Amino acid sequence: MTPQRFATLKKVLDQRQPDLTVVMDGVHKPHNFNAIIRTCDAVGVFEAHYIPVTERYRELTNTGKGSEKYVYAHRHNHFSEIGPVLKNQGYQLLAAHLSDEAVDFRAIDFTRPTALVMGAELEGLNPKTAQQVDQHVIIPMQGMVESLNVSVACAIMLYEAQRQRLAAGLYDNIRLDEETYRKTLFEWCWPRVAELCQEQDRDYPPLDASGEFESF
Repeated sequence: MTPQRFATLKKVLDQRQPDLTVVMDGVHKPHNFNAIIRTCDAVGVFEAHYIPVTERYRELTNTGKGSEKYVYAHRHNHFSEIGPVLKNQGYQLLAAHLSDEAVDFRAIDFTRPTALVMGAELEGLNPKTAQQVDQHVIIPMQGMVESLNVSVACAIMLYEAQRQRLAAGLYDNIRLDEETYRKTLFEWCWPRVAELCQEQDRDYPPLDASGEFESF
């Protein structure tokens, strides 16, 4: 661990947004799943959620490369397992879904705790999920196409969230609690050691100012 690498990881973690997340309900193509996670990383999403449709999700979440190492992806069997939890935590649940009640995504206040729900590539959002969210949102179209690729649509909306949050100063201060920050920083810096500590039920050793072990 070089001091430069440690500084980079800290800078990224300093800007993570614990109250902005994505829920993928049935997104099953690896390139879309990974593209969404990559965008989550780019805009500072701390963790994402997904509901699998097949066992192929094992392929999607075991790549261990790039952005997937820096955005925690939590698996759920049904939207009903995570939707109510997020709502009880104060999140507004927004679903990319065309309906009579849908509004332009740019009309949304993304500085509020927000969960963006994305449906499957061809089928769209699960009808049951559509009934459990707070608001349907759309990306206006002026061309012949009726919709965008799910990962593209997600990226457009996440960058609107980033724009609003930057303007509101939400990236200016550390927003993770101290314990989560310390734990995450260690796992990013020393993933293999973190796995060993977990296997042996040991606390992570403290790190010094350069990211090296103080004691172990």
